[in-house]
Amino acid sequence: MSIEVTEDDDGLGLVVAGNGDHIGIVDEVRDGTAHVGRDPDIGLNLGWGPTEQETYPLRNDAVDTITDEAIHLRNEY
Repeated sequence: MSIEVTEDDDGLGLVVAGNGDHIGIVDEVRDGTAHVGRDPDIGLNLGWGPTEQETYPLRNDAVDTITDEAIHLRNEY
């Protein structure tokens, strides 16, 4: 079961990989999807590949937990 990101999480801040690495910052939440600020290494590290968009959409099934400070991804992401 995936955790749903809501507009309340907009501007939340950090996105943390399952191994604890900081991989980006939530730029905005749109239609229940967090968009991670574009960094050439972020999407490639997550296997998402290059994009022309300014942000990477974060799939809800990748989310393990959401805290007051960060969105934490599952270990496999």
